[in-house]
Amino acid sequence: MIARGLLSTRHPILAHLIPIRRCNLSCAYCNEYDTHSLAIPLPKLKARVDRLAGFGISVITLSGGEPLLHPELEQLIAHIRRRGVIAGLITNGFLLNRKRIERLNRAGLDHLQISIDNVEPDEVSKKSLKTLDVRLQMLAEYADFHVNINSVVGGGIKNPEDALAIGRRALELGFTSTVGIIHDGNGQLRPLNQRERRVYRAMKAMEKTSYSRFNRFQEAIADGRPNQWRCRAGARYLYICEDGLVHYCSQQRGYPGIRLEEYTWEDLRREFYTEKTCAPTCTVSCVHQVSLIDAWRAPQTLRPEHSPDGLVQIE
Repeated sequence: MIARGLLSTRHPILAHLIPIRRCNLSCAYCNEYDTHSLAIPLPKLKARVDRLAGFGISVITLSGGEPLLHPELEQLIAHIRRRGVIAGLITNGFLLNRKRIERLNRAGLDHLQISIDNVEPDEVSKKSLKTLDVRLQMLAEYADFHVNINSVVGGGIKNPEDALAIGRRALELGFTSTVGIIHDGNGQLRPLNQRERRVYRAMKAMEKTSYSRFNRFQEAIADGRPNQWRCRAGARYLYICEDGLVHYCSQQRGYPGIRLEEYTWEDLRREFYTEKTCAPTCTVSCVHQVSLIDAWRAPQTLRPEHSPDGLVQIE
């Protein structure tokens, strides 16, 4: 994937595809779900996968909402794999059981990530080690796909030290472990306090070697400093919402706002060279990591066309 990205800037590398906006949880810091949306019909989702595959996409990650609420999720994953694309899944894990894990195995899932916020559930998040550990044990025993456990600091998490307990448990079960910094409601910088920074740095020392460790940008975020980088959202990274519109990312929904079936190679190239005004204080790690491939080339010389003052946030 990295080699293809280095050889050519023409194709997108990663897309997040939303098969359902509804979620079975309501974490206080999250703005990426609702409580009522229906699942997107499978034929529509397959057409979106085909369109992305036509662009030469390397990875499609399914997220939400909670993607495991989609009744035909495994058929969608199998279709992604048939198109020769890496299939990922971001889930809260609550709907996993042995049968569901085995169905994901048969579908060909490559990578699954669960973010766990605390050791004990509280009013901010129910995604706790206590409630999910039995699911993690099932994953360790039955999953054929890679599993990463992402713990978090910041954003109202009461006990930053919980991240260390979560990371140690992930490694004990044979998974990889990463740490993320929770952004504010607009996906922007929210500096860590001294206690949170200590935990963050201890967690970084625990991470296993993988592409996810290309995250030096998080050092600046932890210290409350802006990053100077070239965000390639809309080009190398695409966020496809439940309505089939292309957006910069989950936190900047509204632009380009073009239907995926109408998105063109010209759109990809324009966004590759467009400077994103939200970039200096962005904390969305997947966009940072994908954009890193092109950090050394192609300075961005275009400004967003729709607004001289920056991006449009859709509530």
